[in-house]
Amino acid sequence: MQSGESIMRGFIAEAFLQISGRTAIPEIEVAFRPAAGLNHSIRIRDRMIHARISDILRVAPPEILRSLAFILVARLFRQRAEADHLRRYRDYCYRPEVVREADLARLAQGRRSEIRSAAGEVYDLARLFVRLNRLYFRSSLHRPLLGWSMRRSKRILGHHDDLLERIVISRALDDEDIPEFVVEFVLYHEMLHLKHPSRIVDGRRIHHTAAFRRDERRYARYEEALEILDSIV
Repeated sequence: MQSGESIMRGFIAEAFLQISGRTAIPEIEVAFRPAAGLNHSIRIRDRMIHARISDILRVAPPEILRSLAFILVARLFRQRAEADHLRRYRDYCYRPEVVREADLARLAQGRRSEIRSAAGEVYDLARLFVRLNRLYFRSSLHRPLLGWSMRRSKRILGHHDDLLERIVISRALDDEDIPEFVVEFVLYHEMLHLKHPSRIVDGRRIHHTAAFRRDERRYARYEEALEILDSIV
């Protein structure tokens, strides 16, 4: 009986030939590893394809692994995978038992990850939360765990995790050169996820609904904050 790694290598090889149009296949390394949910990665390094697959999918049916292989290889070549592969993989991922496994994995991973205090070197997220809650939400939001990230990421400036009930803001914003209203706006965006939870529409999870975007534009210095954030990322 073939292992999951062997099966996945075969599917990646098949996808590589079809998508790249090449006749030679690089060596392929596949590893199923614990991850924060259904997170996968693929890259080419030293003429070898390295694929890291969430171990939640180790027991997935072959047709799901094949669709994932085509999705990952398409990503490798900056292409969009075929709609059938996207639909098949997405439908599987939204099965209740798979969602539960992914949530438990995220929860376990999140509990291991550390965040800094809400009181940063320059800005205090707890103080900003109270102010924003009063101004925009009539103080109706329950305050989740607030904290600054361990890393100074400029790619992900804020993140709301509903399972862990926490909001994390990138430490890159805890800087005297960053205006307070910009930090407020990033925090306000994450607070909106408390008011507008994600929804599943036509088999897709929607995080930013039309109502979410309308509320986002209510922020007093919306355009100005976006302009500064565009210069940061």
